[in-house]
Amino acid sequence: MLKAGIVGLPNVGKSTLFNALVANAKAEAANFPFCTIEPNVGVVSVPDDRLQVLSDISSSAEIVPTRVEFVDIAGLVKGASQGEGLGNQFLANIREVDAIAHVVRCFDDDDIIHVSGSVDPVRDIEVINLELALSDLTQVDRRIERTRKLARTSKEAQLELTALEKLSAALNEGQPARQVDLTEEELESVRLLELLTLKPVIYAANVSEDDLATGNAWVEQVRAIAAQDRAQVAVVSAQVEAELVDLPAEDRQDFLESLGVREGGLQTLIRSSYELLGLRTYFTTGPKETRAWTIHAGMKAPQAAGVIHTDFERGFIRAETVSYKDLVTAGSMPAAKEKGWVRSEGKEYVVQEGDVMLFRFNV
Repeated sequence: MLKAGIVGLPNVGKSTLFNALVANAKAEAANFPFCTIEPNVGVVSVPDDRLQVLSDISSSAEIVPTRVEFVDIAGLVKGASQGEGLGNQFLANIREVDAIAHVVRCFDDDDIIHVSGSVDPVRDIEVINLELALSDLTQVDRRIERTRKLARTSKEAQLELTALEKLSAALNEGQPARQVDLTEEELESVRLLELLTLKPVIYAANVSEDDLATGNAWVEQVRAIAAQDRAQVAVVSAQVEAELVDLPAEDRQDFLESLGVREGGLQTLIRSSYELLGLRTYFTTGPKETRAWTIHAGMKAPQAAGVIHTDFERGFIRAETVSYKDLVTAGSMPAAKEKGWVRSEGKEYVVQEGDVMLFRFNV
């Protein structure tokens, strides 16, 4: 399950957005289950219209979407890397997520006081990024001291030391670890450190209702930073998400379209997360259930089968595969087979977005 941490300064709309996202997911439909693990963690189902279509074709008894866990991480203040505010809790929680959704205030409202007295996305981003970098720098420099001794006799330690020194130099310059040019071996050598600035970032530009479709000058500032930071930008509106909570499901799309947008913040953030992390979705479907599965781009058929169960990967024989589009066009699996659209794929097949698959394997 993808785990995304929602972070931001106080009063940027972080918690409002989180609460609205998990409430909206709950109200999506009966086919999209929802649960709250604890007050600041919500597990939401990934909305995907393809599931219902496949379920109708297969007369499935159940729909099982893939899920995303959102964590509303404690607000950050300047000095968090030194333990200010809830800094230590904040930093510990970030280490546990796959991606960071950094909510940045891009709206003006006299009734909502900004912690720094004015709206300035560039400054706000720099505050959080600096705290993360300082925390990483402390950890990296501490690790360098230990590794330098081991490097005298260990090639593995020499490799790690090279990576650590590159990271230390970059972090001292305020550059996040994800921008450092590390080889695959060097990256693997420091992976267990769970560096905060190695986490992929989505900047969630929180705008007013009026700016949701077009953005504004503040959003452009965020996009400029993201372009340098190998990051995604998702334009969202906590205000709109909160309004959606009170609307019947059937009225939501009309409301969004009246604002000039086609999707809500939940879909926008999930789509951006999937693009950032290089994730893909494939499906299994039959009378019992239609289910979505999340894999990494480039995964071959046996690995994709292993997401369901390790026995599927271990005993993989072949995968009967048809694209979602072809199956829908055919109208049924037997019809797709008659047209020759259902393929028998072997161990080297790279699974594509939207593939509908049936795995054959030996127990």
